[in-house]
This record gives sequence, structure tokens and C-alpha cells, in this order.
Amino acid sequence: MPLLFRLSPILILMIAILNGCSISSHDIFEEKDSGPDRYVDVSSIPNAVPKHELPSRYGNMTSYEVFGKRYYTLKSSQGFKERGIASWYGNKFHGRKTSSGEKYDMYAMTAAHKTLPLPTYAEVTNLENGRQIIVKVNDRGPFRHNRIIDLSYVAAKKLGITRKGTGLVEVRAINPSERYQASTISRPNPSIASNSISYHPGLFIQAGAFKNRDNALRLKSRLSADLNRPVRISEAFTQGDTFYRVQVGPLVEVQIADQVSLQLENLGILNIKTVID
Repeated sequence: MPLLFRLSPILILMIAILNGCSISSHDIFEEKDSGPDRYVDVSSIPNAVPKHELPSRYGNMTSYEVFGKRYYTLKSSQGFKERGIASWYGNKFHGRKTSSGEKYDMYAMTAAHKTLPLPTYAEVTNLENGRQIIVKVNDRGPFRHNRIIDLSYVAAKKLGITRKGTGLVEVRAINPSERYQASTISRPNPSIASNSISYHPGLFIQAGAFKNRDNALRLKSRLSADLNRPVRISEAFTQGDTFYRVQVGPLVEVQIADQVSLQLENLGILNIKTVID
């Protein structure tokens, strides 16, 4: 990463083109970002409306590489759903071209994703307060560690994450051919109102998954000693097999999850993932 930032913008762009990828400016340059310098009444801005669109001419390459990591674009968004950490981008990139070729508009209900086909319409749910929005995914990113979606300023404000900068979310692709129905997010207390009371989902960083439970126990013991944080083993059943997942947490906030991720990388554990229960 440091090497890329020492290169000139033109050279970086040439490298991106030679690698066959089209990436947005906010993926290349690390800049301090901000929202608009005026109040925006987001209640007057409607959700994106899912509709059939042809695949974007740009941004749908089979695979592309950013900061030494290769990403593979999904052929279809059918049935796609994931949970993770959302971030947002705003004023610094307003008016610049997105990966799809459209101009980024921080007042529009759009988002960036690493692998979803462009465009894809998606429902995003804030797991901490229950708010839901619909966005059009028209950009690539975010490539910062542990982030799964980058929302426009307005989309992030509607979800209530602009102040903190991040939020725990569920992303679900919408099929324009089907009648849209909002997801029902399971909550520990069914009396919680979707937009009025917050709760804190369990946030974990998964360091490994093993078929052999002894291997999981050894890693758990090592991480408990090296990190001095709670570590659990969670069982998962996939295609008839049982996997023992070693997860650090629960962690009380995203900033701590970022610290844990960096600590794991320093220990040589690279294939980590965020898990939200």
C-alpha cells in the first residue's frame, strides 16, 4: 500500500488499466472525507427503485486486483446476502466517476461493493437500530480492511452511521423481477422497535475454521494468550461437514475489531473475516 501512494496518479491509473480493472478514485487515494457543509433532510430523499438494467459497460471485469489482492466479480447477485461492517464516502469524491462510469453523487442512494455485479440493487439493514434502505450498487470498493460496503453520504445518514463512520449491517441483493419485501432481521428481544431502540449484535473476528476440533482448540489457546481477549469456538454445519470456527470476541466496537484484525495479521493469520451474530 505505501508504494502505491508514492506513485503518481497517472502511473497508478496506467497500472489499473493494464491489470484490466476499473476502480473508483476513492479506492486509490486515501483522503480525509466529509459530508456536505449544509444540512440535508434525508427524509425527503427516497430509496433507489429496483429496475432491470443492462450490465454496466465498465466495472464488471471477471477479476481485478487492488493493493495486491485479487477480487472476483460475481456473475449474478441472485440470493446474495452478507453481514459485515459498512462505511461511507462523501464530499471528497462527489462528482468523480465511479467504476461503472456514472458520476458519484453523495446525495443519491448508491453504494460501492467489491464483487456484486454493476448495477445491483440491494437492501441494507443497520443491525443496531433496524433501519433499512435500498441502494443502487454502481461502484467498486471499499478496499479498507473488514469493510463490505461503502454507502453514499445520504444512504449512510438514513441508516444513522455518518457520525460513527461505520455500522454493522446486512446487505441483501434485490431481484427486480420479484416483488420486494423487506427482510425480517432476527433480534434477541422481539419487543425492540425497529427505529427507536438500539441493541448491539455480537461482533467477532474469525481467525480460522477447521474440520479437526483439536486444531481449533490449539489456535484458540494461542490467541487467548497472545491477544488477551475472549476467544470462542463456534460450530458450523456445511454440506454435511462440521467446521469449528475460531472467533475473537465479542468486540464492543468496530475500532477494536480493526485493532484485533491488525494483531492477527501481525501473528501471520491472514484469512480472517468479520462475523456478526
